[in-house]
Formats: sequence, structure tokens, C-alpha cells
Amino acid sequence: MTMVTVKQVEDDTLVSKVATHEQLKCPQFCLQGIRIPLYQFSSQCLLDNSPFEGLPCIPEEEQSILDSLLLAQWEDRVWKGVLRYDVTTSEIKVICGRRKFLAQLNEEWGMNYMPKHEEKKNCSQGDLPAFKWMKHHEELLFCVASGEMLKPELIPSAAVPDGAVLIIINEIPVEYGHVFLVPCGSDSFYQVLDARSLEMVARVAVEINNCSFRMFYDCPAAGTSHLYFQACYFPSPLPVELTPVDTFFRDGRRGMCISAVTDYPIKTLLFESNQKVKIMVEVLVEICSCLQEKSIPYNLLISDCGKKMFLFLQLQKLANSKTLSAWECGGYFLFKSMSEFDQATEEAMLKKLSDVSLDDEGFQVVKQLCCSIADKFSG
Repeated sequence: MTMVTVKQVEDDTLVSKVATHEQLKCPQFCLQGIRIPLYQFSSQCLLDNSPFEGLPCIPEEEQSILDSLLLAQWEDRVWKGVLRYDVTTSEIKVICGRRKFLAQLNEEWGMNYMPKHEEKKNCSQGDLPAFKWMKHHEELLFCVASGEMLKPELIPSAAVPDGAVLIIINEIPVEYGHVFLVPCGSDSFYQVLDARSLEMVARVAVEINNCSFRMFYDCPAAGTSHLYFQACYFPSPLPVELTPVDTFFRDGRRGMCISAVTDYPIKTLLFESNQKVKIMVEVLVEICSCLQEKSIPYNLLISDCGKKMFLFLQLQKLANSKTLSAWECGGYFLFKSMSEFDQATEEAMLKKLSDVSLDDEGFQVVKQLCCSIADKFSG
């Protein structure tokens, strides 16, 4: 297991209660003065082109430091009553059929789970506004950032550094350990998916090193002003992960390949790399930028400890029309009523996915785009 340095500081509480009364009165939650656990990656980052050094997924009894930190902080908030319900009591079943789609009955889950940004009011310049749903510092679990040491470092109590990724609990979880990952700068949230943000969250997946841990990204709707990812633990593989693929691009020198997921109701691409993720991330980010320019909705699923990234392609939509979430695209569906849960069929789920899928002609165009962009980076 990777060794991690734990730096002791004077205040070694996991979440220091230094938030002032005025900060908590602010319409938004501000990070100024807040001290939380900080996990710093080692200086040997994923940005070089050396072989991918993510360890094989390790057994739970040998879990990584970052995995332990996330789960300990998440469980701490569960005991403090931050969550609206106990997601571990939700019934889950495999929908009968060849695809093995997964269904969860969660009568308390809200469809309006998307975070919303509030206008800044009464906060001093330099404060970092958070999401509308993050009213108290208890929802902020810890943060991760780049470091300068040769080994990862865990600081029990620290200010949030510039360029960190905030780990925030989702109080209406879809699965165990559900969190938001929010890249942030010194005075603002990031607004556009870029290579640095995707590389940072991919590194979280690598260093958590747990095959149950999966990360999601949904292409933002028009008017959304912040960038965020989601992540949680799934006890079983998602159906898309078990589906065969047809590889149409391979760069042996850089260890990257791009495949089309075959015989799946929503058009899906799989990006894989056996080297560090720099090139794959840069290729994928440029592809996503092109899709967004063309108003083609997409979703990302990061799995296999950061080694695999699935790109789901949805139909171009009219204003205010809804798209599916990344976990739905992966084959995991939530139902708010027992009757819907009991009546869920594979045929209905296939239709739900195929109805929003990019068409065959558009898919061929995207595949050509992938090859063109990947060729540029492999040159």
C-alpha cells in the first residue's frame, strides 16, 4: 500500500469550528476561515507519461488512506444526522432480462437533486461561495490538492488551498458514500471541464483504489455556472461495465485505446489507458468541449480505479428538456414508488435509454472526431 505522511498540527480536530457567526448568517456558505482535513497528492502526479501505477483494486481490509478518510467522514455525518434518509435501507434488485439493469426503490429521493448556485450577498470579496444546499460546514468533508512531497500527505486540519477539490456530502444520496467533488480556485468555482479538473478527480479514483467507487459527470445545463462531479460506492458492477466493446482506436506507444460499447441501448464510448492519464484526459476533455459546442448532451462514468472512462452520448435536446443522469446511462435506475419499482421491466429501461441516445449517424461523426483528436495527441 502507498505510504502516506500524516502531519500533526496544533488543532487536530477533523473539522475545526472556527466559522464565525457572521459567516454562517451569510446567505451562502463561505470557506474563509474554515479548516478541514486536507489530503495532498504526492509530487509524482498523473501528468507524466510513465506507466500507469495505480495498484490493482485492493481488498476492503487493506483500504487506502484516502478511501478510509472519505468513508470515515461520510459515516461521521450520517451519525450527525446530515443525511435526509438512510440509503442503505433502500431495496435494490436486478431487473429480469439479459441486460441485468439495476433498480433501487427510494421513496425519499428527490428528482431535483441538481445543485443550484446562488447570487453572492453580504460576503466579503475573496470568500468562496458554495452551493445553495451547503448551508453549514458539516457538509464539507475534506479537500484534496496537489502536493510537493514524494509521498501523499494527510493534514488533519488545514485551510483550503487554491486549486483544491472540495469533497461535499450529498444529503440525498443515491448510494453509499455519495459525495460531490467540486474543483475550486482562490475565489471561485471552476466553470468549464478542463484537463486539470478531470485529472484531479481521476487521481482521487486512483488513490481511493476501491473497485466499488465510481465517479460521474453530467454535462451542465445552460446557465449552470459551476463544475462538479459526483461519486459513490456500488456493490456490483454497473451493466454498461459488463457489455462487450469494439476497439476502433489504439495508440500502443501511449497505451490508450478508444472503443465503442456494442449492443447497448445508449451510444457509449470507452476510453482506457495503461499509462498515466494525461493523454487520455486531454483527449477526452477536447472531445467533450466539441460536443458541448454542438449542444450534444453527454455524461461521464469513471470506474476501475480511474483506468476506464465511459462517455455516454445523448440526443441534442430542446430548451428545458430533461436528459438522463450518468448512473441511469450506466444502467442504474431509481424509483420513488413501490408500484413503479415492482413494474420495472428490461423493455421499459431499454426504451428509456434508446429514446435519448444519439443516432447512428451522429455516433459515426463522434467516432471520427475521437480518432482525429486522439491522432493529434499521439503524434
